[in-house]
Amino acid sequence: MTTETQQILAELKAIRSELDFIKGHIVDLDLVLTDADLKTLDESEKELQQGKTKRLV
Repeated sequence: MTTETQQILAELKAIRSELDFIKGHIVDLDLVLTDADLKTLDESEKELQQGKTKRLV
């Protein structure tokens, strides 16, 4: 293998390593509740307790 090819492979390995780290530490935004989500959830719980709504499941 040429020196240039070896350098490219080394860079690709470094990039793959960094990508694996990022994948392991990324936050799934679907699992994060915003303030608006929390407010809506609280309102829904109150409506459920008051009998204004019912559970779907």
